[in-house]
Amino acid sequence: MARTAASLATRLRHAGERWLFRIGAPEPAPIRLGQRRIYVLPSAAGVGFALALLVMLLAAINYNLSLGYALVFTLGGSAAASILHAFRNLYGLSIRPGRCAPVFAGETAVFSLLIDNPASRRRPALRLGAQGQWSAFDLPAAEETAVALACPALRRGRLALGRSVLETRWPLGLIRAWSVFVPKADCLVLPTPEPDPPPLPPAGGDATGASRDARTGDEDFAGLRAHRSADSPRHVAWKAVARGGPMLTKEFAAGEGRELLLDWDRLPAGLDAERRLSRLTAWVLAAEREGRRYALALPGIRIAAATGRAHRERCLRLLALHGLPDPTAEDGA
Repeated sequence: MARTAASLATRLRHAGERWLFRIGAPEPAPIRLGQRRIYVLPSAAGVGFALALLVMLLAAINYNLSLGYALVFTLGGSAAASILHAFRNLYGLSIRPGRCAPVFAGETAVFSLLIDNPASRRRPALRLGAQGQWSAFDLPAAEETAVALACPALRRGRLALGRSVLETRWPLGLIRAWSVFVPKADCLVLPTPEPDPPPLPPAGGDATGASRDARTGDEDFAGLRAHRSADSPRHVAWKAVARGGPMLTKEFAAGEGRELLLDWDRLPAGLDAERRLSRLTAWVLAAEREGRRYALALPGIRIAAATGRAHRERCLRLLALHGLPDPTAEDGA
């Protein structure tokens, strides 16, 4: 019940902010904070300070204390002046999104926003927030600063930074000045690689990994590695085990010029879509580490065999966005 009420309150607050602050689609860069984009209200400390001033004023009136009047009006004037200082601390700033490196699902996406201070004065005590995460920073005079914001990436696909807030309570903490904006910033979240995947499928073989047994005669022995639960028993170094050694698995290297096909349709039928993507991701990374040329086949999409960073990133992007709506359709070749 409490969680439902909190969720409803959050949705109502976001709806109110969309209406009040005109929050909509992501804005093109740079986002400049002008007079109409900065909002100023008393903070919780400011409300308490105002109540204290009111009590002091009533006491001064009741006892006709001249020094009481002077103290109340001096403190009130300082609080009023802080409104202007808080506003000027945000006024004129320019914001544009930086690059966010792809991450695997379950990791943390680090967004970077470049905030430019064109004025000849520093901007202290600023805070940037999005998705419940906050980062505090200062802006030097006439400089651009990159501010990092770490957000959890729970699901594969594109993670948009979304509604962001830049705020300050400088100089006294009595006034909160803030601006709400939606930058064009997103992060590509890749499928989590399978922790202990089967060996890479042989060139032209079955992607389940089982047919590697039938092709060991066409491959060269490359060495031994630690045994994994998915390895075939035929590849276990039983002589080493009989001598009391650890469980090891024989590795074979395919001949030069042979290409791998990482095919969605050749994976075991018992794997669901997410587990297929997880295994293909692990195989793409493994093939790249071994310097093998590999092709990727997904339903309706086939990427020709290649190797290198650009090929790896293209394949991982297709795996991350498989089955999800994505405006960039150039990878569907």
